[in-house]
Amino acid sequence: MKKLIIVLSIFLLIGCKSKNVVAASAEPEVVKVERLGLSEISESQKSKAYELGKRVLMTCNTSKFKPFTLNEATPSVIKNTTEERLTKTCTRFRQFYGTFIDLQLVEAYRNNFDKSTVFRYKGLYSKKVANKELRVTMNSENKVSSIKSLDWVNSFPIN
Repeated sequence: MKKLIIVLSIFLLIGCKSKNVVAASAEPEVVKVERLGLSEISESQKSKAYELGKRVLMTCNTSKFKPFTLNEATPSVIKNTTEERLTKTCTRFRQFYGTFIDLQLVEAYRNNFDKSTVFRYKGLYSKKVANKELRVTMNSENKVSSIKSLDWVNSFPIN
């Protein structure tokens, strides 16, 4: 029993780490993500994000998807947004949420680190069982750099 206590004590001591003290910087810390007022965003950027996000979700109603161009999205988004992948997702969405109706822009955030803008849309569906969110991220070149669908939460988790 004594050996077990000694071994656990050693592991406890090894596991404890001393905190590193960071010297105060003369430069103020820049906020990485900040909420934007919807009036602070250009109408063309809002419109482009809306149209591209809606195009993805309309695939659930029409089963046809017009692929993104290099002027609209980054190569990684173009590669990952295929009709096959969308069909698989849409089958699940139609079953649980019904027919896609529209998107409602709720809020937008600016990521000051990479100069991207995140648009949070509430997806409106025929069944009112749950709220879905479509998050469209536009990079500094005004191209879609990510599209993500998830369950709606009222607070925006800043990562």
